[in-house]
Amino acid sequence: MAAVPIVVPGVGESITEGILARWLKPDGALVKAGEPLFELETDKASNVVPAPTGGVLKATVAEGDTVAIGATIGTLDPDGKAAEAAPKPVPAAPAAAANAGPEPATAAAPSAPAPSTPPSYGGGTAGTPGHPSQNGGAGTAAPATLSPAVRRIVAEEHVDPSQVAATGPGGRITKGDVLEHLARPAAAEAPAPAPPKVTAPASAAPRAAGRETRQRMSGLRQRIAQRLVEAQHTAAILTTFNEVDVSRVSEIRARYKESFKAKHGVGLGFMSFFVKASIEALRAFPAVNGRIDGTDIVYNNAYDIGVAVSTERGLMVPVVRDADRMSFAEIEKAIAGFGERGRKGTITVDELQGGTFTITNGGVFGSLLSTPILNPPQSGILGMHAIKKRPVVVDDQVVVRPMMYLALSYDHRIIDGREAVSFLVRIKECIEEPERMLLDL
Repeated sequence: MAAVPIVVPGVGESITEGILARWLKPDGALVKAGEPLFELETDKASNVVPAPTGGVLKATVAEGDTVAIGATIGTLDPDGKAAEAAPKPVPAAPAAAANAGPEPATAAAPSAPAPSTPPSYGGGTAGTPGHPSQNGGAGTAAPATLSPAVRRIVAEEHVDPSQVAATGPGGRITKGDVLEHLARPAAAEAPAPAPPKVTAPASAAPRAAGRETRQRMSGLRQRIAQRLVEAQHTAAILTTFNEVDVSRVSEIRARYKESFKAKHGVGLGFMSFFVKASIEALRAFPAVNGRIDGTDIVYNNAYDIGVAVSTERGLMVPVVRDADRMSFAEIEKAIAGFGERGRKGTITVDELQGGTFTITNGGVFGSLLSTPILNPPQSGILGMHAIKKRPVVVDDQVVVRPMMYLALSYDHRIIDGREAVSFLVRIKECIEEPERMLLDL
C-alpha cells in the first residue's frame, strides 16, 4: 500500500498558514490512526492534529518551519513495520564520540565514561534523562529519534545531546530543552580543562553562547505583535480612567460564595460583575460596542464580550457570546472553562473571533494601572486592575475602602470623550450599587 501524505488541515477561514510547532511522534515511529501527530501553531491558537491513518512516520518538514494550509509535511507508510525499530539502531554513536575529540569543548576528557557508552536519545534506555546527546558537530548524523529542528540546532551549536535534560514525550529532547541547555552558565556545562593551551578558545565560545538565547517567535506571538502594531497605527487610541469602590461586590461575594458554588459548581468572581456592568454601559453608549468599517459605523446589537486569558503561548481573547442573556453563574462557568482550556491549548479558532468589546484584568498579576490596547476591529477595551485598600472620603468622612482603578481605551474616531467618561461612570455606578443591574436602573 502506498504511503499516505500528511496534509496540514484548514483551521479557520482567514488562516492560510501556520508553524509546525512540534512533532508529537518521532521520525520513524509507528503511529496509530487518530493518535496526536503534530502541533500546528497559527496566529489564533495552537491545534493538535491527529494522524489520518496508521503507519510509519516520515517527516519532511522540520519543527519551527512555516507551512501553508494544505501543504504536505510528511507521510505515513502503512507497510513500514520495520521502521518502527528505527530509533534504536545507534551503533554509530561510539564512532561519533571518538570523532568529536578535536572539538575544544570535549577534548579535555578522552577517558570520560560518557563517550564510551552510546547515549540515550529521546525515548532511549530507561532510567536515563532522555535528552538527545548533541554530537559536538563532529559531522556524523544525529540519531533518528531527534526531531529535524533539534538535529539542526545540535549541529549548529555543537551540543552534546547526552548532556541535555529531556522533557518531551517518551523522554525525547525538544528544541526548548536544547535552548535551555545553551542558556545555562558555561561553567555548569564545560568539563574541567586539562591542558592550559585550550583555555583561551574554550572560555571565549561558551561565554558568547551563554550571554543570549535566540528563539523563533511562535505563530501566535507573531500575530499578537502584528495586531498590536496595527491597532496603534490604524486607530486613534485614547484612554480615560476612573476608580471604583468594590466594597458592595466584595460583601456579596463573601456572603453568597459558599451557596453559589454549592449550587452552580463554580466560584463567584469579580469578572461576572464587570461583564454585567459593561453590558449595561454598552447599552447606554452603543458607540463603544461598535466599530468602523471603511466609511461606515457598524453598531453591534449583540454583546459578545471578549475576556483576555493569559497562557504560556501568549494572550488569548476567547469570546463569551450573547453575554447579555447569561446569568452570573453561566458567565463564571464560561470564563473558568476558557481559562482551563487556554492552559491546555485547546481553545478553538472560532472561540477567538467575533467579539464586540473586550475586558482584560491585569490586576490578577498585581497591575495597579495600565493603558490597554484595542483588540481590532473593536472600538473599546476595559482594563481592570488590582484591588487596594485606600483612604477615601465618604459622606465627609475619611474611610478605608477596597478600591480599583479602571481604564477604558477607546477609538476616538467613533467614541467622543464625553461618551468614554460616561461609560466608565456607568460601570462605576453598577459596581458600587449592584442592585442597579438587577433592577435595570
